[in-house]
Amino acid sequence: MTNVGFITYVALVKEDNRYQIKGSGVRVSNQQAIAMMDSGVGGLTVVKEMMKQLPHEEMIYFGDTQRAPYGPRSPQEVTRFTEQIVQFLLEFQPKLVVIACNTATAYTYEHIRSKLQIPVIGVIAPSAQAAVRATSLGKIGVIGTEGTIRSQAYDAAIHRIHPKAHLVSLACPTFVLLVEKGLFQGDIVKELVHQELAWMKRQQIDTLILGCTHYPFLHSIIQDCMGPHVTLISSADQTVQDIRLILDQSHQRASRWTRPSHRFYCSGDPITFHKIAHDWLNTPLEVHSVVW
Repeated sequence: MTNVGFITYVALVKEDNRYQIKGSGVRVSNQQAIAMMDSGVGGLTVVKEMMKQLPHEEMIYFGDTQRAPYGPRSPQEVTRFTEQIVQFLLEFQPKLVVIACNTATAYTYEHIRSKLQIPVIGVIAPSAQAAVRATSLGKIGVIGTEGTIRSQAYDAAIHRIHPKAHLVSLACPTFVLLVEKGLFQGDIVKELVHQELAWMKRQQIDTLILGCTHYPFLHSIIQDCMGPHVTLISSADQTVQDIRLILDQSHQRASRWTRPSHRFYCSGDPITFHKIAHDWLNTPLEVHSVVW
């Protein structure tokens, strides 16, 4: 292990190229951490909401920045990466796992959930429920990665609770690339966002799901593009509401006297990750770079 300022490099060795997910047991303490994974920095939008809504909960976050974006990858690849990351996070014995990535949720949520003995939360169902509550016309838009849109996971989730809803979907892969580079403001970013959303803007929707946890970084620009009559649904906010509900129902909320110590890991450039995380969360933090 080598320390370089705020960065720790950790080398992980995979054995026989196999990763098996095993539950960490059913005896869970309310002081255990919440583990969270994403393809990159997008899940930090969920972390920010966690800090706001559940300030005493400790978090362990893994952003797979080296292999982002997940959107163009096959379901098999995304499943393998998600298994690998969840296995790593289980070493910390968390009380709950959050798949804070829409593409990973679409491809792996049921699989991961079936393997663990602790709660697993994805980001699609909470957003679908919030969109159905918000729409008055039943006209809902979804923007996400190619993989999320191709999976039609939002179509299925929304039509389960609102069969007559009219759903239109659009893949916006450029947004993830912008956010991963720390570009979420400025004239060039605004122009790119407006260009990418031009078709969606013509669809006369009243509710738009930001179906990628990277997209809340661009919330104000997207809102400006779509207009004030369109309600934006953030998967980050809705997911944390679900986390809070599960913790309350199981009496696993951290003590209000707890001062959490969050841990952040990434597989790619830790300096870029640190800058984005520090600016977004507005708090001192350390980043541990994991070398697979």
